[in-house]
Amino acid sequence: MNRATALLNKHIVPALSVVSENTYMSAIRAGMVSVVPLTIIGGLFIIVSYLPVTGWDQVVAPYLKLLQVPVTATFGLLSVFVCFAIGYDLGKRLKQEAIVSASIATVVFLMIQLQMGETADDTTFSMEGLGSRGLFTAVLIALVCVRVQKFFTDKNIVIKLPANVPPVVYESFLSLSPLFFLVVAFWLIRFVFGVDINHIVEVVFKPLVFALNTLPGILVYAFLVTLLWSVGINGDNAMDAIVAPIFLQYLAANVDAVTHGQPLPYVTAYGFFTSFVNVGGTGATIALALIMWNSKEPGFRKVSRVSLPTQIFQINEPIFFGFPIVLNPIFMMPYILNALILTAATYLLMDWDWINRPFVNVPWTTPPIIGHYLVSGGDWRAAVWGVISIVIAMVVYWPFAKAAERQRLRAEALSSEKGS
Repeated sequence: MNRATALLNKHIVPALSVVSENTYMSAIRAGMVSVVPLTIIGGLFIIVSYLPVTGWDQVVAPYLKLLQVPVTATFGLLSVFVCFAIGYDLGKRLKQEAIVSASIATVVFLMIQLQMGETADDTTFSMEGLGSRGLFTAVLIALVCVRVQKFFTDKNIVIKLPANVPPVVYESFLSLSPLFFLVVAFWLIRFVFGVDINHIVEVVFKPLVFALNTLPGILVYAFLVTLLWSVGINGDNAMDAIVAPIFLQYLAANVDAVTHGQPLPYVTAYGFFTSFVNVGGTGATIALALIMWNSKEPGFRKVSRVSLPTQIFQINEPIFFGFPIVLNPIFMMPYILNALILTAATYLLMDWDWINRPFVNVPWTTPPIIGHYLVSGGDWRAAVWGVISIVIAMVVYWPFAKAAERQRLRAEALSSEKGS
């Protein structure tokens, strides 16, 4: 185990750290995080619209169309907000005028979502493209547009006004050259040559989108996230730039299915991992804190008692670095194993329709059991599964925790003997 850890530290960790800290990956991650509040607001209206209470559907029926307006304004325009947010963050990182970067990216993205009719008056936006189906296109357009803007700025291919011109006007004219180039380029690609950019992007990412909604695919993801955490890298952050658009796309598709009274198509939608797998933090470490609450070893006992209140809100850094779990062979194994067990069990329960699939987004700090209940749209069976999940995690951690406790007590006893 020590040899494996050394190998990871020498060859794998440096490479993964570079990827995790990459400018473009960081911008994607920040952009995806910034739209989460929108999905939470939309989710609240979904809960009100489809509250699982007998007779509620009849009460809410006259107001259902009104309640769907905020859902459409959030989930229905998700890709627009993502494009703007990523463009803004990447613009800041590349030392461009961020609001200009975001505006350029959004204009180009909106343009390629237009559908031409027989006349100019018939031209409309593709609502599918503006929603979840356009997420990957939005990400790519934002990255390309800001990169082109940076190129024009670096090469000084810009229109510069006198220095006494107001800064807002000055910056807006700086954007004219890259904006003109990008609008013409994408206009030619999309409308003159008739290339369906959305379709091409969907085809390219389809294997990954399909894989993450399968049991093997989500198990690989769970393994990578916990493995990265185990060697000191924030696994969620490292993987989010790749998977967040997919999980968000799943969530939006599930929301759409609920509003149309159809079966929910995706098991691993946004909320599956944060609520059902990361119970009390990644690796379900709330179970470890509960086991060690009355540990015979003072250090473990103190860390557990300090950590437990934060783990109720899914924050497990105190126990993660306090025991520690990171780079600790004794705790790494159950830490990864718990994520795999809870991922597999939850996936199967949802696939067999024993508990509801996620269609409501809640803050990741929502306590376990409550989060299970809300994410599944108020399914009491999901809440029961939350309790069972903690018990399962405690069973997995127990032998390893007690082994670590005995090891620590022996070391303290030997130290005391030598001191005397």
